Amino acid sequence: MPDSAHLSTSHVESHNQKMRQHMRRFTRLTAGHSKKLANHVHMVSLYTVWYNYARINSAVIVSPAMASGLADRLWDIDDIVELIDS
Repeated sequence: MPDSAHLSTSHVESHNQKMRQHMRRFTRLTAGHSKKLANHVHMVSLYTVWYNYARINSAVIVSPAMASGLADRLWDIDDIVELIDS
């Protein structure tokens, strides 16, 4: 149960802006769209794993997964590929 005092739409809008900056398929007027829904879902999944496990957050100098205690190290592309293969 989140505390309503800490909820804000600015966090959601900030994340939406980051998604648009990192993935061209979320930008308007571009040819980077997905023709199949399954491909779109896979791309969003890959982005989510990269964003939470492989990207360093500049505010806390670790990945979001490390900051929350879900991971003990920064992932690289080999870890993500291994996750896909399994």
